[in-house]
Amino acid sequence: MSNDLAMLDVGLPAHLKALELDDTTKALMGGGGGGSKRISIEGGVWRLLVNGKEIAQKEERNLNAVIIAASPKVSRTFYAGVYKKGQATAPDCWSANGDYPDSAVKEPQAKSCATCPQNVKGSGTGETRACRFSQRLAVVLDNDIGGDVFQLTLPSTSIFGEGETGKWPLQMYAKMIGSKGVPITAVVTEMRFDTASSTPKITFKPVRFLESNEIQTAIEQGKSDAAQKAITMTVAQADGIQKLAAPAPQAPEAKVEAASVEVQTEPVKVTKKKEEPAPKKDLGSILSDWDDDDK
Repeated sequence: MSNDLAMLDVGLPAHLKALELDDTTKALMGGGGGGSKRISIEGGVWRLLVNGKEIAQKEERNLNAVIIAASPKVSRTFYAGVYKKGQATAPDCWSANGDYPDSAVKEPQAKSCATCPQNVKGSGTGETRACRFSQRLAVVLDNDIGGDVFQLTLPSTSIFGEGETGKWPLQMYAKMIGSKGVPITAVVTEMRFDTASSTPKITFKPVRFLESNEIQTAIEQGKSDAAQKAITMTVAQADGIQKLAAPAPQAPEAKVEAASVEVQTEPVKVTKKKEEPAPKKDLGSILSDWDDDDK
């Protein structure tokens, strides 16, 4: 096993031994199974958005966080129109479970995703598919585990594949963590842009185990209303964006990938035990911490 997983091979800390794999870890292993704050990866840059507006950037390639919840299945999203930067719209068709269009879709492209013409190779730009895979995560920053919950939506390139040592896609990373009997919510994860990719692609590796005074906070955060809405609601819903009229049909070669469409409602603060108080950081402090991170 690689050196990046060495911390998982030396034995679990006592406070983690009684934990079982949670639904978040299982979901990421591929087992099926007011305002908004989110992190965008558009343009290969970590971007902090509040109520749909960008308020800060972190140009370093890495970001350390704790994954506290994940959508149980990889979802699908289809846009009939051409995506324009800065103009977010609701999708024309989507599927939360990746199998059938959601009941709220007014004009489903097919009865099932498997038979959908938008799921055919070449229906999108070049040899891509017009209907895109994505997976929603709820994360907290490693320096403010009890603070704000952020939504992060990952494209297929960040989810599937084998990867390489210390640069795993999400499912492979979760499988390696889960194979050691460790819940992914008990680990600080480094998320890093893959500079070899021509489009924004995130890779994952473990950094450290959570301390005993952090693990319960992370678990409670994962059960919070903010976390659950982060993995179920769309960017369009949370940011108050209505579906715009689709532009005139475009030739296949003119299509480009639309922006991700997922996020949550106003984060909910989780109160820690009295014997271990940890005041929640305000947004300004978090942004300052972003500037201090190592590259």
